[in-house]
Amino acid sequence: MIRFGLCLIVALAHVISAAPAQVSAQDTAKKPAANKKPAAKKVNPAFQPPEIIPKLPNVLLIGDSISIGYMVPARKAMAGKANVFRPATNCGPTTRGLEQIDQWLGDRMWDVVHWNFGLHDLKYMGPSGQNLADPQAADSHPQVPIDQYKSNIEKLARRIKQQAKVVIWRETTPVPEGAAGRVVGDSAKYNAAAAEAIAKVGGIQTDSFFDFAQSVKEHQRPANVHYTPEGSKLLGEHVAEVIQTALAD
Repeated sequence: MIRFGLCLIVALAHVISAAPAQVSAQDTAKKPAANKKPAAKKVNPAFQPPEIIPKLPNVLLIGDSISIGYMVPARKAMAGKANVFRPATNCGPTTRGLEQIDQWLGDRMWDVVHWNFGLHDLKYMGPSGQNLADPQAADSHPQVPIDQYKSNIEKLARRIKQQAKVVIWRETTPVPEGAAGRVVGDSAKYNAAAAEAIAKVGGIQTDSFFDFAQSVKEHQRPANVHYTPEGSKLLGEHVAEVIQTALAD
């Protein structure tokens, strides 16, 4: 019995001495390595600032995700001809534009500002702010009604003119069949309202972007206002051509 008891005590001692090492190993496995750095957050290339060449004109592009899509192709097309900037955000509707325009313009006198608002203004919202609501629902409404949109465009145009040698208003792209939360034909209506506001302010060029977008509509995604990479490339090259023509003039 004594011998059995001694063996039991020795066995228990081995179990107890091993337990902390086992827990420690488990804890170590759960903890990340001390020298492991968190993965760096990727920055959209469209939001990267340009490498500034002092002798070149400075160009600012303002717009929503359509302009984000064509930003890099436009910059490439103007490489060596202009420093091309944009706000590091989706500029959204005119209401956000009015809130942020001073920040986006900064303290630089721009050679060209090429700008657009529209697709976010005309999209439908639900009664509690639901995004891309059913336009047919009785309690849904455009995010910015067209009369307010027209007034906002006028205010933005006057503000941008204060800080740009050349201002180019860019028309809003078409809404295709089946696109959620928007109505086919509303882009043309909002473009007409913007045209009246731009004419009232005066001294602003217009990029007939709606017609150009129609000419490459095979590159617009099905039932979606956005474009394929090839479509965005074509849009960006068009923007670059419009801006370079304005700079030459």
